[in-house]
Amino acid sequence: MDTAAATAGGTPGTGPGADGGILPRSRTATPAATAAPAPRGALLAPLRARTASLRAPRLDPYWTAGFFFVAFALLALWRFRTLSTSSWDLGIFEQAIRGYAHFQAPIVDLKGPGTNILGDHFSPVLVLLAPFYRLFPSPLTLLIAQAALFALSTVPVTRAAARHLGRWPGLAIGIAYGMSWGVQKAVDFDFHEIAFALPLIAFALEAVLRGRWTAAVCWAAPLVLVKEDLGVTAAAIGALALLRTRRAGPLPIALVAFGLTASAVTLGVVIPAFNGSGSYDYWSKFGADGGGATIPLGTALNTTLWVLLPTTGLLALRSPLLLVALPTLGWRFLSHESHYWGTDWHYNAVLMPVVFLALVDALPRARASARPWLRSYAHHLPAAALAAALALTATLPLARLTETATYRTPPEAAAAAKLLERIPDGATVESGIRPLSRLTDRTRVFWMGDTGGLAPDYIADELRDDRTPKQALADAAARHPESSYALLGDSGNIVVLRRVAAR
Repeated sequence: MDTAAATAGGTPGTGPGADGGILPRSRTATPAATAAPAPRGALLAPLRARTASLRAPRLDPYWTAGFFFVAFALLALWRFRTLSTSSWDLGIFEQAIRGYAHFQAPIVDLKGPGTNILGDHFSPVLVLLAPFYRLFPSPLTLLIAQAALFALSTVPVTRAAARHLGRWPGLAIGIAYGMSWGVQKAVDFDFHEIAFALPLIAFALEAVLRGRWTAAVCWAAPLVLVKEDLGVTAAAIGALALLRTRRAGPLPIALVAFGLTASAVTLGVVIPAFNGSGSYDYWSKFGADGGGATIPLGTALNTTLWVLLPTTGLLALRSPLLLVALPTLGWRFLSHESHYWGTDWHYNAVLMPVVFLALVDALPRARASARPWLRSYAHHLPAAALAAALALTATLPLARLTETATYRTPPEAAAAAKLLERIPDGATVESGIRPLSRLTDRTRVFWMGDTGGLAPDYIADELRDDRTPKQALADAAARHPESSYALLGDSGNIVVLRRVAAR
């Protein structure tokens, strides 16, 4: 007997109707319980949608990094193509890496004939770029590598922010970090070794936020190979781990000792050993007898506010992660060198991952505050940080990517590049800032007026302030009275002189 039918008061061959009555069952109809299975694709669609929704936030940091890599690389390419080099640092680091690439000492003639760069700053991490430079011997290799390293640092910042705050606030903070004024100014500064510091600091602090102390130590320890002062920053990361928990084990203590010892040994032993004078040249920028002025209080306050206000709305002050910024701010503000004090150049870039991850650390506590105004402030701050970054970008280097002229090579720049190509490979060249980045990959380049008594084969000079080729010839004769030079050509405010005879 049909149990269901009997329970409903029916008989075999009948079933409940839509109106509650009993209807005869059709022999050809398929009962609901035995309906035909749905297509396989329809069954998998909800699972695929759920998997995609879970995967999307995980991919956000990498899409963010990809976007900024393209943006930073385009900006660097524009500067190179238009001969817009603003410093001699690109040439300095290329000469060092060129030495490593050919298994030689990192001799940087731009700092003085035969100068070993390890006697100036301790940055052996540059050897990592040597294989790439050997394959692609060009300053563009350094610029692309820097774009990649800066972009890579957005991964831990975006990932940590999303983990602590949710997908969209995390993405807002990650983009705001990539567009931060400190990072943009560094991208605009050609190349510098601190490109390696940003991802190391960012990954180390992400590990601190997750309580992964071994990972934090492993990311922070290589900072001692980036620059001599960053050993103190590595020690600060170790101290931060100790502040956050006493269960971190001995590794943070070891990192503190290692970072401080590494900086002391580098400054007191390693650099002087490679330096011709047997000392660290930059000590002259510190101390009472260093000369120069001390930083005005207003300048120090202005720089500190720029580091904290448009990036984090000052909320980073509520996080102990800000401790990691103190070594960098400390040596800069203690120096008598005014270039270290402000917001220009690349000096603030290493502070950006610190303050943004300090913001990530502070926001969850602020959102849970008993003060309604603080909860509201914390809720809106990720969007506000992104809005501030977008607004400031209108006056920062990335704004050039919205201009059509950025994607064209000015005729005068193209003509100047062709003129510099007339200098043969292997020649000795005395150069100013703008021409040198087109010469360091294939010639031996000296800084203008610092050839150590050598009369170079060629002189690549700049014509500024209505200076003429004739005046450039006169200046060359004054610097090298034992030789005669003739005009090879001038174009795009660049003049090239060729040595024709010895007097």
